[in-house]
Amino acid sequence: MLHGAHCTMPAAGRGWGNGLVECLAMERTIQRGARGRLEAPPPPDRRPIGVFDSGVGGLTVLHECLVNLPHEDFVYLGDTGWFPYGSRTLEDVRSLAFRNASFLVAQQVKLIVVACNSAAAAALPQLQAAFDTPIVGVVMPGARAAVQETRNRRVGLLATEATVRSASYQQALQTLDAGLEVYPVACPRLAPMIQEGDVFSEEIEQAVREYVAPLKAAGCDTVILGCTHYPLVSPMLRRLLGPSVSLINSAEEIAREVAEILERKGIANIPRREGRYRFFATGDPEMFRQIGARFLQLPIREVTRWPGAERDVRQAG
Repeated sequence: MLHGAHCTMPAAGRGWGNGLVECLAMERTIQRGARGRLEAPPPPDRRPIGVFDSGVGGLTVLHECLVNLPHEDFVYLGDTGWFPYGSRTLEDVRSLAFRNASFLVAQQVKLIVVACNSAAAAALPQLQAAFDTPIVGVVMPGARAAVQETRNRRVGLLATEATVRSASYQQALQTLDAGLEVYPVACPRLAPMIQEGDVFSEEIEQAVREYVAPLKAAGCDTVILGCTHYPLVSPMLRRLLGPSVSLINSAEEIAREVAEILERKGIANIPRREGRYRFFATGDPEMFRQIGARFLQLPIREVTRWPGAERDVRQAG
């Protein structure tokens, strides 16, 4: 019984049982009301969500977040001054990831999405240990979706050299299902070609055909798009792999993960508002704006240049 809540019982005899029932009902009503007051929704957290990528590919992740979380604000950093990450050493990628995360923390974000597979593969555990801000990456959500999707337990991976070299997807997949066969394929030419050119060009088709050949030969029924640039060539991949092969888009999976984290931690913004988004780039802002609109599928009106690109990579972070 709560303090201050009194239930007077009638004397034993006729009506005593009914009085007991009424008293217990009153107590349950009082307790439900108290729980309702204790479980009131948390106040809205108006801070933005931070997202960073090596270039514009992470805008495919931001697109899914904007669609699924239209009431949230976002700050996006495209490290176009150091693009691509895929051919760099793990140490260099880790340094760049720390530099980028530090920038977003300075923007007072409430959560950071590492939208670059190479950066997540090289540095996610270290970033999570170093910063108080919650940080999520694209590897585990994509791996989890692939394990749930595959029927023959043969999973292919298309990714950058750095991501394949890190073995992060391979480890995540086999942690979830030790019996999986994983077939990683490094695609060093694909992300730069997608970022710079026509995604329907013969050169890109030739490269995609070359990269999917080992996966077709292995009989993979599920393929992870292990780079945020690759969703732009999904139609070509579907045609070359065939309708029986499922493509796992990490952008869609990370958007679901972000929504779950916001709800679990009670740090969501006000529902039914229209969120805002800002863009920073370490390279040419105008080039980012023009190319980025294809990836975001929404207008990019203004991009601010952050001079992080002027810092030596060995000193970054």
